[in-house]
Amino acid sequence: MILVTGGTGLVGAHLLYELAQQNDNIRAIKRASSDIHLVRKIFGYYSSQEDADKLFENIHWVQADINDIPALEKAFESIKFVYHCAALISFDPSDEKKLRKINIEGTANIVNLCISHKIEKLCYVSSVAALGSTGKNPEIDESAKWNPEESHNDYAISKYGAEIEVWRGTQEGIDVVIVNPGIIIGPGIWDSGSGKIFKRIDKGLKYHFPKVSGFVGVQDVVKSMILLMESTTKNEKFILVSENLSFEHILKKTAQYLSKPEPSKQLKKRMITLGWLIQKVGSWFGSKREITRESKNGLYAETYYQNSKIRKELNFEFTPVDQVLKETSKKFRQEN
Repeated sequence: MILVTGGTGLVGAHLLYELAQQNDNIRAIKRASSDIHLVRKIFGYYSSQEDADKLFENIHWVQADINDIPALEKAFESIKFVYHCAALISFDPSDEKKLRKINIEGTANIVNLCISHKIEKLCYVSSVAALGSTGKNPEIDESAKWNPEESHNDYAISKYGAEIEVWRGTQEGIDVVIVNPGIIIGPGIWDSGSGKIFKRIDKGLKYHFPKVSGFVGVQDVVKSMILLMESTTKNEKFILVSENLSFEHILKKTAQYLSKPEPSKQLKKRMITLGWLIQKVGSWFGSKREITRESKNGLYAETYYQNSKIRKELNFEFTPVDQVLKETSKKFRQEN
């Protein structure tokens, strides 16, 4: 039997759809506040209503939190393979403790249960945020070393700490694969992650910024995860990035596909600094911070990622990001 954590997230929901087409023994963990109807909606993107219902019935849902050991113990009964997708994504400094609790401690719990239940293989969804710097190389690859002396946001630190826990599992005899996706684009969850891009463009966005980063379609992420789990590959990590692109390109292409005006003005550093100062003052009174010192500086950074390892390992070809944006925009228009 297969266990998926984070099954109601973007990656988890798409992963469950792919797995449900091949297996009828799938168990997924959900929190009490999670909405499994979002997962059923995503199934409907790729199948008829009747087929989507049948596939959705293949999922056995278990209510558990990754820091609730008794509930996790029940979820791990008869499990052979684990896909650990659950995580907190936040760049608000006030969420530091939550990030460590969920991403590091929660992952440690999953690893411990994998060890005690003698599961056959674990796939952990990390992030390019957990990778080290390039050094002299123009592109970051899997050999990049984490430098604790560099400035890292709390999310990156928590994902790196989670990876350490996963590597610990290999010392206890668990076979693992780690994937480090870039910014994941895909349909279904429009209020968080990259889904916000489509909502912001739809409402009207005037500004863009030049940051360059790695982007990848959600279907490429889950397909590579499944292929790695089905292969003999073990105790390796893989960057999942289709292309390195600027946010200016992403925002303008999304606007084109949504038939909205393209953002034509570039954000000036002084504008971002002013926004950062306003949010910083607001945080003193309990407001959420979305702009941090690290993110403020990062909006003008250019970071490039190498994907040759996964392409060679699986003979894998990524979907062009513009195609992913076009298909995701189409589904957004159907719902909004």
